[in-house]
Amino acid sequence: MSSSPSPNEVLFERAKRSIPGGVNSPVRAFGSVGGTPPFIRSASGCRITDEDGRSYIDFVGSWGPMILGHAHPRILGAIERALPRGTSFGAPTEAEVLLAERIAERVPGAEMVRLTTSGTEATMTALRLARGITGRDAFIKFEGNYHGHADSFLVAAGSGAATHGHPSSPGVPAALAELTRLAPFNDLEAVRAIFSGSPEEIAAVIVEPIAGNIGCVPPVPGFLEGLRDLCREHGALLIFDEVMTGFRVHPRGAQGLYGVTPDITTLGKIVGGGMPVGAIAASREVMEQLSPTGPIYQAGTLSGNPLSVAAGLALLDALAEDEETIYGRLERAARRLTDGIAGVLAARDIPHTLPRVGSMFSLYFRAEPVRNFDDARAADGDRFRVLFHGLLERGVALAPSPFEAGFVSAAHDDGAIDETIEAFRAVAPHL
Repeated sequence: MSSSPSPNEVLFERAKRSIPGGVNSPVRAFGSVGGTPPFIRSASGCRITDEDGRSYIDFVGSWGPMILGHAHPRILGAIERALPRGTSFGAPTEAEVLLAERIAERVPGAEMVRLTTSGTEATMTALRLARGITGRDAFIKFEGNYHGHADSFLVAAGSGAATHGHPSSPGVPAALAELTRLAPFNDLEAVRAIFSGSPEEIAAVIVEPIAGNIGCVPPVPGFLEGLRDLCREHGALLIFDEVMTGFRVHPRGAQGLYGVTPDITTLGKIVGGGMPVGAIAASREVMEQLSPTGPIYQAGTLSGNPLSVAAGLALLDALAEDEETIYGRLERAARRLTDGIAGVLAARDIPHTLPRVGSMFSLYFRAEPVRNFDDARAADGDRFRVLFHGLLERGVALAPSPFEAGFVSAAHDDGAIDETIEAFRAVAPHL
């Protein structure tokens, strides 16, 4: 006798009748791992609860911004105080100025900031800015790096596009795609060759300084430094997409961690405290090329939304006030987690590599290091699917794709980490 469908299953079927694929962002559909996605009812600390009433230790963290954990009292308090004053004005606010100042103080390459409502808007604007300043049209991106779903970036993209087997998307004009020059991540010689072939055409190099949409892939020594040198040599601008890594891997972002300063930085995630936001940050000389002070157009009715700005300010201030303690706690928790997982898999002789940068990590079922998208695709996806569902059944939620990074929050205490390692231990015999 078949059992009745669960609330999650009922909601998923209902959602598919009114939302494409039943989800508002493709990777949520579990296409890479199969099964029914849990519909989340609530979250607190390091745990989320679905409509079936099941609780999970969460290593997705809304894809990165929940660095202090879900529903942190300081963030909720900031939103509650802002809410009675109104949800949107379409006009300047003092809080926007404060957030721009906070970002400019802490991001090495920033003197001025323009807020947007998403990371995609930020990266799209950064590329337009680079093209407008240089007068050039082409740019270089890296296979598997994901910079949002603007047309120019959906060429050999990672994240959802990789998961669903579409390295480029229908609807992207061929003429536009031709302006996108592709190189393997961590391959400086490939970038040098592209510049050598058409140096006068390249407006910018855009890169995730730590690739986070093919898992978590750090730059090899000299890679970011080499990009910086090549851009200077050929008059192109270097754009760091720090939507994911900004304030996550280091108090000053990946550029603070690696000591390489880009010409333009894009931010999101933590900058909004979990609310929708994006930002472009650069020198005054670069940023004043944006309208209304310059000729390069960018606008957004909901940019600098007061609720998002309030949440972002609260989070950035919380990080700054207790920087050493919070980042130390994140480092210790993430190390404890990855060391524990590695020990479980090694005891079973399961081939794996487990890269980590600060509180970002990923797990690949292959023995060799992962340095680029091809390496990531060579990992054992079937094993990942077994692991994913085995952990979910035991109350641990990873991202539903092997091409996504995991995130540890300050709310992941020793108990949650130990519980997660024990869940891995229980699933390991089935891998």
